[in-house]
Amino acid sequence: MLASLGTMPELARQLSGLGGCTHPVRLDGHRTEYAVDTATGEIGRVLHHLDSGALPAGQLLVRCNNRRATRCAACAETYRRDTFHLITAGLRGGKGTSEQVSTHPRVFATFTAPGFGPVHNRRTDGRPCRCGTHHDQEDAVLGTPRDPDTYDYEAAVLWNAHAGALWRRFSIYLRREVAKCAGLTQRTLRHHARISFAKVAEYQKRGAVHFHAVIRLDGPEGGDTQPPAWATVELLTDAIHAAATAAFIDGPEIDGRAHRFTFGRQLDVRPIRSADFDGGQELTERAVAAYIAKYATKGAEAATGTLDRPIRFLAELAQAQITDHARRLIRMAWALGARPELADLRLRAWAHMLGFRGHFSTKSRRYSTTLGALRTARADWRRAQVVPPVPQDGETTLVLAHWMFAGTGLSTAETWLAASLEPAAGTEGEPTHG
Repeated sequence: MLASLGTMPELARQLSGLGGCTHPVRLDGHRTEYAVDTATGEIGRVLHHLDSGALPAGQLLVRCNNRRATRCAACAETYRRDTFHLITAGLRGGKGTSEQVSTHPRVFATFTAPGFGPVHNRRTDGRPCRCGTHHDQEDAVLGTPRDPDTYDYEAAVLWNAHAGALWRRFSIYLRREVAKCAGLTQRTLRHHARISFAKVAEYQKRGAVHFHAVIRLDGPEGGDTQPPAWATVELLTDAIHAAATAAFIDGPEIDGRAHRFTFGRQLDVRPIRSADFDGGQELTERAVAAYIAKYATKGAEAATGTLDRPIRFLAELAQAQITDHARRLIRMAWALGARPELADLRLRAWAHMLGFRGHFSTKSRRYSTTLGALRTARADWRRAQVVPPVPQDGETTLVLAHWMFAGTGLSTAETWLAASLEPAAGTEGEPTHG
């Protein structure tokens, strides 16, 4: 039908601009650019006009930009690449970050969750799991409770809900510990050094969030200034261990039971460019950036077998293809979410995330560039490929636009046509940062 109407080539070009996005946002509306006389303010000729009704798809299609690989592989890959370049810029410099950062003390740290009950695991000493079985790496029971009826699902969900606040508390304690190790007060530390970081959240198979982070010691103005002589990898490592041990968050009291949340005992801090990462592989900037970026596009569904979208009713779980462990975690989040005293945690809204509502990737302000800056650079590059009419001397531009949400996704015919296009058709020749 598309071919007979003569719209297939035009529609193919519109779809290729999505860069492989399979769930684009559909918009109805228009956008008009006018030339305006700067002296009189009079609106003159039309420079450019876009009407959604005149487009081949009948609407403007905009990438969904979903970071989850299970929802949109193409947009998730873009997010992964952006995260990779953001992390790399904070390790090597570039994209507005000084190359001096490559000489600053920096470590790769992993912060785990505490235990909530015995789970099936693969022991590093070659011995079987305590259930008596040597579990294969792909065994579905890995990470699940050995006794679900005694597993502390309440604490597990509340840990996820407070993990972000615990990280913020840790970052405060870390500055305190660095100052203590350097013989300074917290107030004077800012005149000597600054701590920068970038982290990503990852779900363990048991459904508990843990954090991977690059932590760096800079001079007082951030990456553009050299840290003082006392700022070493050893000092930073000691400070991280002390801060992680001391950091805690007091949680709610549930039916007479008080909760307090700390990091797990398995804290791993490794200097970047060491040879003790991933079985002897050198811990280079590229290895760290790739490792962190990999987890930026994965949610709880990838590790725990839960849902990749919110639920509106608990009854939806009856038809959901999820693990029993994930089902129990979601049910616990839903039950806790009904308590008025826990309303600020919004546990029902984040039940599919097993209680975690924080951002998957975050960074301190001066670590490096931002995801927004990378997206803006990519958008500017795309606009530069088109040469629209430009205002003449003495003129400026007035833009009037009105857009309304019209739905998401592609029609059957559009899906078929999009599948026949090269996945990278909309990104060929684009800059490598996205």
